[in-house]
Amino acid sequence: MSAAIPKHIDNPAVLYMDGVSVSFDGFKALNSLSMVIAPGEMRAIIGPNGAGKTTMMDVITGKTRPDNGTIVFTDSSNTQYDLTRYDEAAVANLGVGRKFQKPSVIESLTVFENLEMSLKGGRGLWAALTHKLGAEKAAKLDEILGLIDLADKADWLAGSLSHGQKQWLEIGMLLGQEPQLLLIDEPAAGMTDEETMKTAALFKQLAKKYSLMVVEHDMDFIEALDCKVTVLHEGHVLAEGSLATVKANPQVIEVYLGR
Repeated sequence: MSAAIPKHIDNPAVLYMDGVSVSFDGFKALNSLSMVIAPGEMRAIIGPNGAGKTTMMDVITGKTRPDNGTIVFTDSSNTQYDLTRYDEAAVANLGVGRKFQKPSVIESLTVFENLEMSLKGGRGLWAALTHKLGAEKAAKLDEILGLIDLADKADWLAGSLSHGQKQWLEIGMLLGQEPQLLLIDEPAAGMTDEETMKTAALFKQLAKKYSLMVVEHDMDFIEALDCKVTVLHEGHVLAEGSLATVKANPQVIEVYLGR
């Protein structure tokens, strides 16, 4: 039987996972996985291929139903939601945003138009392009453009951006949905060294306002994030701690870093 969230916690975890298991044709993708993400925490997730990183994000976001276990999201009003009861769209509306590895911006639209379409409570493509933007939403878009350092490229077609800039644009589009928890999959993949470090700086800025779970393989990027690291292996947590701590763990070296 899965444990409930402890009632004595004054500041509940934004994400609480306990004993979560998922099997596909007899293969245990997640094996009694337990993890707690605190409000305003940034957590890096590492591990070998097949460790369960993608499946973990799938069960959090409602794409995959776990066989058993508890997954609870706590919003800014301290309302708790059992995420295993919701589908992907509903989980996103609750305040859990997910960014996949490959950017999915609309390249034929400008940076500004991509962001405008993404705003929470936004309109469809045609309405977004033809209606007058209210002052509150205009201010929100300006804030996001400044945060992702694309204010001077607001009128550029998204297709003309570099790979790294497209990743930042998509992160901006995620912020337009006003999530509390961001799940971000391998953001540094394909980036230049400069873009990678700039992305780490962006995430540290975001962590002042949001909770982030970042799946990544790039150790230089994770070192720059300077946050707690969770190592997954065979669907469960193998080790947790600072990057230096997990890199020195003999089991982590054997199953992941030593390869």
